[in-house]
Amino acid sequence: MIQAIGLTSNPRKELPPAVDDVSFEAHAGRVTALLGAPGAGKTTALGLMLELQRGRGVTYFRGRPLHRIPHPAREVGVLLGDVPGHPARSVRGHLRMLCAASGVPGRRADEVLEAVGLVSLRDERLGALSRGMDRRLGLACALLPDPHTLVLDDPARGLSAGEKNWLHAMLRAHAAQGGTVLWATADAKEAARIADHVVTLERGRLVADQDAADFSRTRLRPRVAVRSPHAARLSVLLAQEARSAQRSVEVVREGGNRLCVYGSTCADIGETAFRNGIVVHRLADEVGDMGPGAGAAEEAAGTPEPPSDTPRPAAAPPRHPVVPAGEESLTPVRRDGNTPEAADAEDVPPDPVRRPRLAGRPSRPDHALTAGAADLPPPISVRPAPRPLRPVRYEIRRATGVATGFLVGAGVLVVSALTAVLLARVGHTPQPRLLAAWPEELPLPPAALGAGLLGALAFGDEFRHPALAADRGTVPRRLGLLTAKLLVASATALVLAVLTVGCDAELLYLVYGREVVQVPADWLPLSAAWLGLVTGCACAGVLAAGVFRSTTAGLAAVVAVPLLVVPLVQKVMEGPSVRAPAPFAGRLPLRWPFGGERHLDVVLRLVAQPVGGALALSLGALLCAYLLTGLRSRVR
Repeated sequence: MIQAIGLTSNPRKELPPAVDDVSFEAHAGRVTALLGAPGAGKTTALGLMLELQRGRGVTYFRGRPLHRIPHPAREVGVLLGDVPGHPARSVRGHLRMLCAASGVPGRRADEVLEAVGLVSLRDERLGALSRGMDRRLGLACALLPDPHTLVLDDPARGLSAGEKNWLHAMLRAHAAQGGTVLWATADAKEAARIADHVVTLERGRLVADQDAADFSRTRLRPRVAVRSPHAARLSVLLAQEARSAQRSVEVVREGGNRLCVYGSTCADIGETAFRNGIVVHRLADEVGDMGPGAGAAEEAAGTPEPPSDTPRPAAAPPRHPVVPAGEESLTPVRRDGNTPEAADAEDVPPDPVRRPRLAGRPSRPDHALTAGAADLPPPISVRPAPRPLRPVRYEIRRATGVATGFLVGAGVLVVSALTAVLLARVGHTPQPRLLAAWPEELPLPPAALGAGLLGALAFGDEFRHPALAADRGTVPRRLGLLTAKLLVASATALVLAVLTVGCDAELLYLVYGREVVQVPADWLPLSAAWLGLVTGCACAGVLAAGVFRSTTAGLAAVVAVPLLVVPLVQKVMEGPSVRAPAPFAGRLPLRWPFGGERHLDVVLRLVAQPVGGALALSLGALLCAYLLTGLRSRVR
């Protein structure tokens, strides 16, 4: 269950807080609606519950706050707005990427796609999905780790009637199997029809906390919706006739030419309009909310409720589910046959969290279960992947899920090969620079710039299309994620560096012959310097994009190393030296196997160079900035 206690947002400038001392409970096995007009504080309350906004108060999910849960995604499935993700990524690739991040098997993506009815669209790009399909994908992402609790912010907004019925059916099915469902809505009639419990907010304060039956009896009442170009005159006439007949009739102007009349009928209003020659464009019975702001909510939704003579969909479940005599027990039972109380008494590890199942069929008649939402995805019965491999698998699937990285690599190879041919044509270029396609006029070779761009994309895409952890913020600053990105970016940079030299050498051999591509005598330090330069640029791009939250800033930091940091290091190191540096290998008391001291000496000499020192200095500064930023967010 969910227990929200004293939720209060930080006060705004000269305005009261958006949410002020809101406390309520959402029980397991029930659908709870958080109802309120636009601006009532529903989204802010959900943000405070999920620790996405600053404020006071605490929220317990089955007895623990969210920051105390080891794997929040397996406890709480979240759908806030549209599905965040790269528009060029496929539906199935997006879900498999999230599977790797959550540590669940990859086949879970296919199971969830089948449950939400997106199997036929699994190869479709995220940017090409319609509003309804995007909502289905969002629910699939929320259900992926098999969470116990679902928290949704107005999930039915903008959907058609059939898509709304499907979504309501999925929520009912999740609650019927022992889960907790909390969803925010501005439609009072929808809340009364679908939810078991309704929590009403008004101007950031809790005004009602009721069962659906009490809400329907006290907060809803019949009304007549009237649209007429002479609404003001008609409202005056209706009020005069009510006073003369001593009847309790309330006429509410809801802006423009719309009236809501409580305590009257369509026949009486139509006769009054006919007698006075007033044109009426609409006259229909409705069920309206007694609280203020209901008309504004309907206008904002843009989908007014059909008149009462329109038959309601058959998918609407009853408001008051009645348990027949002799019905099977509704005590939630786990797969192992124990009740939750018995399971809590045992030393059962909380990871992975499994949603409890019911012992028998649910007592609630699930008329809302349509053909596409008859069953939820099966529970996860496989232990998650080892934790050190989760970020690496996620990063590999993230990098290979879109064509951006492959296009950047292909562009680097083509530009490097053409540049090498032109440099050989012009002449006066040393052979190492010729093989690396590095003109003296450029601060960095194309391979280093490409590696830096790929590294910057590794973190820049996370902030541009946040899809990793919507329930905990945009991008979690964990060292495991940073290490995975550095490893994958470094491996990609090494492959790009080797392919660049190989392609350049092959093209030069085909065009100019063997003498241009001879292996230099000092190939080992040159190779180490080349690989270190490309790898360092990739790591600098990753760290800079993670610190500044932008791909452009990451690439700018890579370019700034030769343009700004290298001249600074050269200025510091210039001047006469008293002593010549002695080889590091001759000063070691012990001899390393396989000549390790010579390789270490090469590495130290590379770092002592201006470019190597500048790159090492930049990497150290960016790493410290990233760690400080992570610690700051953790303290918050």
